[in-house]
Amino acid sequence: MNKDSIKILVVDDEEGIIDVTECFFERKGYQVYTARNGEMALDIVNREKIDCIFTDINMPLMDGLELAEQIRHIDRTLPVVVMTGYPSLENTIQTLKNGVVDYLIKPVNLEQMELTLRRVLRERELFVENLILKEEVERRERLHQLNNELVKKVEEVNTLNRVMEDFAALNSSYEIFNKVVRLSVEELKADLAFFHVYSEQDSSLILVDKAGAENKKYPAAYSIDIPEQEKAFIIESLENDHTPCLITDAVGIPSMKGQVNSFMVAPLKIRDKIFGVVSAYIFQEPRFFGEQDIYYLSFITQKAASSIEHIALYENIYENLFSTLFAFVSALEVRDLYTRKHSTRVARLAHLIAEEMGCTEEELDMINVAGSLHDIGKIGIRDDILLKPGRLTEDEYEKIKEHPAIGADIISTLGLWDRESQIIRHHHERFDGTGYPDGLKGKQIPTLARILSVADCYDAMASDRAYRKKMDKEVVLDIIIKNSGTQFDPDVVDVFLQVADQDLPDDF
Repeated sequence: MNKDSIKILVVDDEEGIIDVTECFFERKGYQVYTARNGEMALDIVNREKIDCIFTDINMPLMDGLELAEQIRHIDRTLPVVVMTGYPSLENTIQTLKNGVVDYLIKPVNLEQMELTLRRVLRERELFVENLILKEEVERRERLHQLNNELVKKVEEVNTLNRVMEDFAALNSSYEIFNKVVRLSVEELKADLAFFHVYSEQDSSLILVDKAGAENKKYPAAYSIDIPEQEKAFIIESLENDHTPCLITDAVGIPSMKGQVNSFMVAPLKIRDKIFGVVSAYIFQEPRFFGEQDIYYLSFITQKAASSIEHIALYENIYENLFSTLFAFVSALEVRDLYTRKHSTRVARLAHLIAEEMGCTEEELDMINVAGSLHDIGKIGIRDDILLKPGRLTEDEYEKIKEHPAIGADIISTLGLWDRESQIIRHHHERFDGTGYPDGLKGKQIPTLARILSVADCYDAMASDRAYRKKMDKEVVLDIIIKNSGTQFDPDVVDVFLQVADQDLPDDF
């Protein structure tokens, strides 16, 4: 450092010391400022960029120790050297506490003062450099941290954008459900993911779709669907709290029997009602789901629900929702090939009867939808009951009788097709009031449900079933005539008999 640029402040209440010190250092080429007490010194420090201060301890108004303390708060890099004629251990300790860098005994040797000045200025340079380096390191660390946070945020935004773009490109609700499980595997790195429709009628979960990571083995209990005990656990969780659930370490969950390492479940809600449930699994350590994963899963289900509503409300309502629900019938077809053929024929026959009875175009559309989906509730019936070749027990028959209510519940959850859901619910009511599920009688039963009942029973008797071969047409017609006024609406039966003279649909 050039001496001409070095500014020294000498603080002492003895005029002789001030004059001698000022003269010495000016002759050496330094810029010298003087003050008679601490207050004057502080004023100079606030006005000038001082490089080093020499100060006496005992002075009026503000002594040297208080001055050193004030300087430390203003600029902790500014060195302060104390000069005193009354040295003591107590003073020495106190000066060190106040941030003083050196301690000189009066009378002070001026050459020694300059040596002290040069040393403390070198130390100050090193101290400042260290501060700068430290600040630079801290700045770089902070920059690195911010960069990592930015990368994570960018990744998060990219993931959310991909999810939104994926759903925006879909044209049907069933495609959306399939996308939900595939995104759970692809984006959340789940081993397996399932989508179930939730039936509020009997608090059950009905499998619609699933996806799994390639080249991985899964516990046998999860190869087709999740275990019943685990479904009960999920339903209980949703009934208590309709929010997503994360179990990072699922080994101790009894329903999972130590087979699951980490688990997530999130409801898919439409109009504040749970329509379906997506569940995701990791089976092997050391991977676990975290808070970010459950956030993504919740986002996926929210976007799926929004897409379903958008399709349902604004893009070919009947076509898209029908394709969604008919996908459920397709899932039932995998279990029982009879069902889809039966539903298609019933819809066609019911349409013929309704048309002959003078129903409106709107009613004909309704009977087409209800006829095609009237047995969708059977997707919630166990295979050992649904496909049983022999006679059903009383308990099994009671279980079968739940399918109209389950089917209506699936349809009504969407918030659309309310009248169609009522037709599905009541297509097993009897005209004499002994049917199910509500025991409606006569005209209490919706007209289209009375039509569907005749068409359904005719096709059930006139086609092969799991437990018997089909009956001859004349035998079936005789049975329907005999049950006119008890099981069936006589007016519907009369029109049906007129239609029966035509070629009834026996194919699909």
